[in-house]
Amino acid sequence: MNNYLSNKINKLTFIVVVISSFMLLSGCNTSPAEDSNSAEPGAETFTEYKIDYAYPYSCVAVTGEPKQAEPDAVVPRDIWYKIRMGSQLDWDIKQKRLQAEFNWYQRHPNYMARVSQRSERYIYYITEQIQQRGLPMELALLPIVESAYDPFAYSHGRASGMWQFIPGTARVYKLQINWWYDGRRDVIASTDAALNYLTYLHKLFDGDWMLALAAYNSGQGTVGRAVRKNRKLGRPTDFWSLDLPRETRSYVPKLLALAKLIDNPQQYDIALYPVANRPYFTNVSTGSQIDLAEAASLADIDVEELYRLNPGFNRWATAPSGPHRLLVPVDKAGLFEQQLATLPDAERMHWQRYTVKQGDSLGRLAQRYHTDVRTIRANNKIKGNMIREGQSLLIPIATQGSSHYALSSDQRLKKIQSTRKGAAGSHQVFYTVKSGDSFWSISRRYGVSSSKLAHWNGMSPKNTLHPGKKLSVWTNQSTSSNTSPRGQRDPMMRKLGYRVRNGDSLARIAGKFNVSVNDIIRWNSVNPKKYLQPGQRLTLYVDITAMN
Repeated sequence: MNNYLSNKINKLTFIVVVISSFMLLSGCNTSPAEDSNSAEPGAETFTEYKIDYAYPYSCVAVTGEPKQAEPDAVVPRDIWYKIRMGSQLDWDIKQKRLQAEFNWYQRHPNYMARVSQRSERYIYYITEQIQQRGLPMELALLPIVESAYDPFAYSHGRASGMWQFIPGTARVYKLQINWWYDGRRDVIASTDAALNYLTYLHKLFDGDWMLALAAYNSGQGTVGRAVRKNRKLGRPTDFWSLDLPRETRSYVPKLLALAKLIDNPQQYDIALYPVANRPYFTNVSTGSQIDLAEAASLADIDVEELYRLNPGFNRWATAPSGPHRLLVPVDKAGLFEQQLATLPDAERMHWQRYTVKQGDSLGRLAQRYHTDVRTIRANNKIKGNMIREGQSLLIPIATQGSSHYALSSDQRLKKIQSTRKGAAGSHQVFYTVKSGDSFWSISRRYGVSSSKLAHWNGMSPKNTLHPGKKLSVWTNQSTSSNTSPRGQRDPMMRKLGYRVRNGDSLARIAGKFNVSVNDIIRWNSVNPKKYLQPGQRLTLYVDITAMN
């Protein structure tokens, strides 16, 4: 019998012994020590714990007297034990890559303490969803690998949320992404999408969870090609035998290493934050859009806690088109529902009556009042973008100052821009994006790389820039905000129409007009794998001062 099966049988035998003898639960012997997380937006301060794992049920209370098990208790009171008992993957194998990842976790106990504490708000819900579907309980550890259980995590590859969905996969699994709301960060929506995706991959790869997990990281096409290549060469097609990207080769071992560590943390002297096996939040229907500061007041919690439970909302209010629900702590749900029922619909949002002045536009008004053009249009029954001087508009506004909504998209961006610095000797300037701008054109203007420019602003170089957005730039050039470096002419961006000629290629046209190939592709939605056709018309946004 292998170690994995033996370990499972020992666990089940131990449960029977526990239940039949009504053993007492041990107390949680905690020794708190201050430990700070990174200075990223949304970062929290954590406490490190030393916990007694001698018995299968960790006590729920962090302090206090040891608790006694109820005679008929069969449900683990500790989430980590619940995960151990629902494990299905074979992590008890000898593989160098698995051992390397396991050694890293062992050497970083503070990291494990932080991520286990950060998971407290979300992991019970996730384990319940996994259990209902009959999936391996180790999947509840996947957000540690993906995002360290940070719902505000955003990667250079445009992946967002605990489950790190990229926009394309998010659309496939019907996760909404708009100005007000990003379903990739929504705890309920993203968890449902992630488990649906993993279930699909598991079926696609004939019940092989290792291949399904690898495909979740690098894409089903990448894993499928690696399998077909090995099969053609007569080689094994299991995960450990495939030629996969470096990140994927370590991705699956990371999850298995976590499962191995959490199965027996006391053996490896690892402290996990004691997360109770009970709901942290409940779902309350709001029925309509509501200001998040107002909602937090009704629930008697601070706005930051409301954002952490509802990280999908980007702005100061829930999205006009939904979802019309909020997650609130279980012990506050009754109060919130009661208070919400007595609040008239008209008071859930605050409104500003505004008379249009000469030179106003919907875009400028949206920027001034921290809302979007679509919302102003909808609330005032406007078609198109035309408004006239003297016209009266009703515009939604926040009840509090912007800084009060500390975890809104705008405030998280400001924190990123204030904490991410450039090289020694560089200084910070701010640039307001104009129509036709791209990361390439702005980085070229200031003599920096596109990747660094994106990093300073918590974005990916592949993100689309919208006019009016302010970007932080760290440059060695002598500049002032929204001006060109001294000795250089201000850029004059012009929209040009270009007709493709014989012999033209994307690279040739890009070189001719001093733009990037990616910009031409983005501006015209052309397929880079297909040849341009003579006579085909392209739209270009060109800095005419930079042309030869």
